[in-house]
Amino acid sequence: MPKVTVDGQEIEVPAGATVLQACELAGKEIPRFCYHERLSIAGNCRMCLVEVKPGPPKPQASCALPAAEGQEIRTDSPMVKKAREGVMEFLLINHPLDCPICDQGGECDLQDQAVAYGRGGSRYHENKRAVTEKYMGPLIKTIMTRCIHCTRCVRFSEEIAGVDEIGALYRGEDMQITTYLEQAAAHELSANVIDLCPVGALTSRPYAFEARPWELKKTLSIDVSDAVGANITLHSKGREVMRALPRVNDDVNEEWLSDKGRYQVDGLTKRRLDRVWVRRDGRLQPADWTEAFGMIAGALEGDKGSIAAVAGDLLDAETMFAAKALVNACGSQLTEARQTGMTYDVSNLAAVNFNSGLAGIETADAILIVGSNVRWEAALLNVRLRKAVKAGAKVFIIGPEWDPTYPATFLGSDLKLLNRVPKELGDVMKSAQRPAVIVGAAALAKGALPAALKLVDKFGLVKDGWNGFNVLHISAARMGSLMLGFTLPGGMGDIAAAAPKVLLSLGADEMDYAPYAGSLKVYIGHHGDKGAHHADIILPGASYAEKDGTYVNAEGRVQFAEKAVFAPGDAREDWTILRALADALGVTVGFDSFDQLQAAMIAAVPALGEESLADYGALPKADSSAKFEGELAGYPIKDFYLTNPIARASEVMQRCSDELLHGADVKEAAE
Repeated sequence: MPKVTVDGQEIEVPAGATVLQACELAGKEIPRFCYHERLSIAGNCRMCLVEVKPGPPKPQASCALPAAEGQEIRTDSPMVKKAREGVMEFLLINHPLDCPICDQGGECDLQDQAVAYGRGGSRYHENKRAVTEKYMGPLIKTIMTRCIHCTRCVRFSEEIAGVDEIGALYRGEDMQITTYLEQAAAHELSANVIDLCPVGALTSRPYAFEARPWELKKTLSIDVSDAVGANITLHSKGREVMRALPRVNDDVNEEWLSDKGRYQVDGLTKRRLDRVWVRRDGRLQPADWTEAFGMIAGALEGDKGSIAAVAGDLLDAETMFAAKALVNACGSQLTEARQTGMTYDVSNLAAVNFNSGLAGIETADAILIVGSNVRWEAALLNVRLRKAVKAGAKVFIIGPEWDPTYPATFLGSDLKLLNRVPKELGDVMKSAQRPAVIVGAAALAKGALPAALKLVDKFGLVKDGWNGFNVLHISAARMGSLMLGFTLPGGMGDIAAAAPKVLLSLGADEMDYAPYAGSLKVYIGHHGDKGAHHADIILPGASYAEKDGTYVNAEGRVQFAEKAVFAPGDAREDWTILRALADALGVTVGFDSFDQLQAAMIAAVPALGEESLADYGALPKADSSAKFEGELAGYPIKDFYLTNPIARASEVMQRCSDELLHGADVKEAAE
């Protein structure tokens, strides 16, 4: 490890570190625009200049200069100060001074560094350059005259997202950053370039002119749009969530966020259920809580145990625990969270967990994906798979073809081919040091889990310090529900066979309500979506942004989300509705406050009390008689942007679906 001296302080730095990283290890702040920890080094903004000896008697770009033994680095010399002032003056030559109307105002790197490292005024009197506006789709607003050509957006699109849609045209003063043919940037991570842009060239189109950062209350939360459990911050103003931004968590989402997780929040205020409704004479009509609870109690009179609960995909663990406590107190065991009808065995949770871990999958050197469109089902996991491929991993996919953004071999859609593994696949998997299998929702629906467990021994997926058997869920509530035992051996079929008098639908909008024509259907949820249309009674609940809650992601990581805003109108937090319903039914559930509910849940499932990876133990032994059967005709997600009731209520998500997936109103270059 080389030793360098930074402003008189001698430090030891890791081999391969740059001078910029050495300065940061010494506690020095180095200004930069083009450099980003997760992107390749470009070295084109020149803001990070420092003085280095031995070396030429001039400032050098610290981001692109390797740290070497015996270097003397100065970050505060007059030469460095003058050089940085000069660079900033050049950057501001063409940059319009429109900070009062720029959405980046208040969180702009250019503003901050102009104050800290720039001159007091400009000596430039020539005409400024202007750039015509570009169109980058419904999410990204562009004012490219502000662009300082840091190329962060270009590098993100090519290196992280794997979609070569943004690039530079022309040279010198005429250089412009644009999408090719000026069409929309159509991938699931496109809006991350807004966070990366250090100036106001790329800003959020839906959020334009809505608020300034100092007006917003910031709340730590978890993205529920998929099972990755990305860490986010909800920014709210009054009773409205204005935007969602990613938080840095290297184990989960690094610092990226899918477009759906970022922009579905405008659906939180639209199509909301904010009062009680009951169905009279075939029509839903307004009612009050007492009447609704009375109807439920009346339906269960004489047979209190004829009640069932189905959990939706966005639920927190506390709500599911409260629902299970209520149903069990009535004398029923009918609870299910796999609303679409899947019936895989959940007696050993290690068999349905993403055991490699989201960060760990980057180190796999051979990956078999069975029945999963990872790009739509877990966009941030697809970023990890790209890293694995860059490091030399080979990827094989069984299922209908999709564009994975990295080289992959599609083996076909018939699961039967895994009964006699193709030689090409078998050779690669058996010779791999860290082989991995990812079983997706389409394969689970075909009952492929028992046969997939046979691949553990066949490919040697479990080794010292490595477990390469992974199941990828698509529901944010799935692992939490499995930990709580919120499932039945026969899945939804067991509930349909029991024909309960009352069916509690806890935000279950994807289930088939046809088998429950004779039941009183009570929908406890937050949006007027599919579940509400089938309901006989609607009790307005709270969304993920309007309550505290615990979520467990696909890898078994327990995470806690905080309440950002209050639910609208008469809507209440779900657990309070279930607690009040317990009184109406004359049963005891054992909690009167959220703290008591959470304590009871943690007492029942201790792993839910600690924000860390849950330990599910070893994988079960595979059933030697299990065989792969069936053809994968498609994947469960048909439209990436419209997978849950919040997204379907979102105007932004509807527009993304229309424009980016279905080709409606796409602006072409000639327009």
